[in-house]
Amino acid sequence: MKSACSQRLHNIRRSLGRCLRPNRFATLALSCCCLLLLTVACISYRFTGTNINYDLIKTIQIDRMPNRAPYGWAPMEAMFNNKLQDTYANQTRLTIVKRGGDMHLSGEIVGYDQFNKGIAADGFSSQVQLRLTVNVRFENKKGNQRWERQFSASAPYDSRLQLSQVQERIVTELIRDITDQIFNATVADW
Repeated sequence: MKSACSQRLHNIRRSLGRCLRPNRFATLALSCCCLLLLTVACISYRFTGTNINYDLIKTIQIDRMPNRAPYGWAPMEAMFNNKLQDTYANQTRLTIVKRGGDMHLSGEIVGYDQFNKGIAADGFSSQVQLRLTVNVRFENKKGNQRWERQFSASAPYDSRLQLSQVQERIVTELIRDITDQIFNATVADW
């Protein structure tokens, strides 16, 4: 049995060798052409996700955005400001300056609200929605662009939980969402 299997395997190898032998030159020629084409016509593409002309725009001024919401959570202001600066520092080549930036962001946190989202069969709230709203003023001094806009994000949580149990996690999500919205509106090519 072993010799029959060995004989079949040997026959298959020999048949394949005969089929591939005439095509070796074509395969080698095609491989060399592809390698040459890739080497000569190399195209460099880099995706940064931004639409910034770094020859013109080199700096950004990001003012501290205070919490002016009627209701707030103390760490939220610092968390938001740090995340906003980190987003621009990590995703662009812009230098963050205190004054006179080529681009300028300012604003304030204007809303931090919670409201009932869903009602259970017993008539009580089953889900609560937490919403964060930030008013932003943007100026691109080199591109003659200026606007003021509000950005908001919201997330639900189970009404059986206290806000203090989920607040840090949800506020972190909301801040990440809003800073991404601001980044996309100011410098991203979306």
